[in-house]
Amino acid sequence: MHILIAPNAFKHSLSAVDAAAAIAAGLGASILSGTWAACPVGDGGDGTAEVLLRARGGERRQALARDPLGRHIPCEFVLLDEGQTAVIELAEASGLRRLQPHELDPLRASTAGTGDLLKCALDCGVREIILCVGGSATVDGGSGLLQSLGVGFLDSAGRPLDCLPGQLPALDAIDLTRLDPRLDPRRGERVLTVLCDVTNPLLGARGAAAIFGPQKGATGEAVGALETALTRFSEVVLRHTGEDIARLPRGGAAGGVAAGLYGLLGARLVGGIEYVLQLIDFDAALEGADLVITGEGAIDDQTIDGKAPWGVALRARARGAFVVGMAGRVPLVTSPELREGFDALLAIGDGVTTLDVALGRTADNLRRTALELGNLLALCGRY
Repeated sequence: MHILIAPNAFKHSLSAVDAAAAIAAGLGASILSGTWAACPVGDGGDGTAEVLLRARGGERRQALARDPLGRHIPCEFVLLDEGQTAVIELAEASGLRRLQPHELDPLRASTAGTGDLLKCALDCGVREIILCVGGSATVDGGSGLLQSLGVGFLDSAGRPLDCLPGQLPALDAIDLTRLDPRLDPRRGERVLTVLCDVTNPLLGARGAAAIFGPQKGATGEAVGALETALTRFSEVVLRHTGEDIARLPRGGAAGGVAAGLYGLLGARLVGGIEYVLQLIDFDAALEGADLVITGEGAIDDQTIDGKAPWGVALRARARGAFVVGMAGRVPLVTSPELREGFDALLAIGDGVTTLDVALGRTADNLRRTALELGNLLALCGRY
């Protein structure tokens, strides 16, 4: 038996690389006779840059950038292809992990720091930027990022709006005259690709404010205010550029960053997992695999909506491999849709505990679950 180990990161706990190592250690401690190889994956969320760096080679670069509340912090991004491609994670400067729980406030949180990192990457002379947008603390439509790049957001009197996204309902005009020319879509000199791990639109019941706002600390009242802000943002973008970003598939990713960059910078929006699997040549890694083990923090019906384990499962199924998903949380009853991708879903928890304790035990629980899976496979092979 040959097993391919292809997990995503376990959010707030383990990177995809470390998760794969834990699973491999568990299989190695079991009585299973076989071979296995690690191919960690990402879907545009935290850790995707590390996955691409591991698979393709490159280098890390350090830079100072603003966190979601404007404080300068050390950050890093990755250069691939001999410095021609930059991989930037929005979560690096603008992520939830940069804030304490009491600091969460998506009416104030900004993506400006991610704009700082884009400028640093441009200064390195890159020709393409891959922006991974998972894990953000923001619902600003990318307005902070765009402002960092020179885009002006003006009220009806021509005054700049400085407190974004809170002031977006007063937006009346967009000034692109000072946009960094290196990202001006009219010049077409560079490619900006946004990796999205969801398909939600910018507005509406499945939009950025309604679905992702509460995850980032928004109260019911704040969700309404954010919806109003993003609605006004989309109206002015439409008037200024002719691009209707309100119902754009994937536009709601990272609090609307995807929609904003599509509308004003002509960014390409792509399914993160499909794009990453192509970049790391996942099909080659699948050759000869009888079983694929994937996973992340939770596997449920939302996994089908563009998450990494689902992309891995579909590729594996197409090659005739069996698929096992491991996660901290799995459904009590697996839906028929999930069963189309997974032969088995294994919850890795070792008992009733707090979330903080469970997160601290992720590596141990992955090793234990993989060990027991290996033993089970070995026993089944004897009959």
